[in-house]
Amino acid sequence: MLQLTDFSARLIAWQRVHGRHDLPWQNTRDAYRIWLSEIMLQQTQVSTVIPYYARFLERFPDVNALAAAPVDDVMALWAGLGYYSRARNLHRCADAVATEHGGEFPRSVDELAELPGIGRSTAAAIASFAYGARATILDGNVKRVLARVFGVEGFPGEKKVENAMWTLAESLLPDAAHKDEVTAYTQGLMDLGATLCVRGKPDCVRCPFAPDCVANVTGRQKELPAARPKKTVPTRKTWMLVLQDGDTVLLEKRPPSGIWGGLWSLPEAADEDALAAVAHSLGGTNELQRLSPFTHTFTHFKLDIEPRLGRADAATELADNHTVWAPLSNIDAYGVPAPVRKLLDALQGSLI
Repeated sequence: MLQLTDFSARLIAWQRVHGRHDLPWQNTRDAYRIWLSEIMLQQTQVSTVIPYYARFLERFPDVNALAAAPVDDVMALWAGLGYYSRARNLHRCADAVATEHGGEFPRSVDELAELPGIGRSTAAAIASFAYGARATILDGNVKRVLARVFGVEGFPGEKKVENAMWTLAESLLPDAAHKDEVTAYTQGLMDLGATLCVRGKPDCVRCPFAPDCVANVTGRQKELPAARPKKTVPTRKTWMLVLQDGDTVLLEKRPPSGIWGGLWSLPEAADEDALAAVAHSLGGTNELQRLSPFTHTFTHFKLDIEPRLGRADAATELADNHTVWAPLSNIDAYGVPAPVRKLLDALQGSLI
């Protein structure tokens, strides 16, 4: 494997001139803001995160405010950002910090990693940016940089390869204990992977490691890192009921675990007849109108959705707090999955 004794020095020098310096969560040592951004940025692009980050800070300015808020409020603000277990863990983590740590995030990587939703890499990022800790990160962007620059073979998600990358990443940390240097190094890793060493078309000409990068020198940018071994993506199918009463629609709260856990969604059934029975039990008419089917893709499977529109003869009195008649004009008040939100937005548009 390639050896670069000046890797950290080159990266720090590049980051200070060419890196990102004006993102909303930069230029702060506030562990709460750093943690919030790191969780939101997991598997999500910066441009998508920025407006969500701003709304969260406006509603929950500190960890105690987030911990004290109802989880429904958190889920509603998170709706559309995806990977909803992050939002549930966000609320659990805030509660743990508020109740077990006096409202202050721990300073050590090990303690941070024990909190809900914070793994080894995220803990290192928080400790580095908030406290200047000498700790390495290893997210998807960093894995791509290391695989290309040092010629690391194998799929980074494989445990053996990932362990080797952790060892490599730790060996590259700068020796200096100065907070600014550690922070610049960590930010540089993120910036290089997000702006130059991107998945599709890396900008090798502007990269500080171009003369030494194994992928660049050997023309293997498309091969490194190795792709995930291909697996057949299964397809599931569900029927969704859009039960309408005037300008309101019936929503059900989903179980806390599983897809869209804890969000408000539409009643579902395994087939057309079962959905008709659900509609009838909720006071709907016997006839259901077919709406355009669509497919939503998750990480590990595809979901074919067959929506049906029903009318309520009279809004059924709801027996519990897991169902609600929600005004179509105020869907923002509920945490609704993105595909369901699009369906309801289209329905509201047809009523205007």
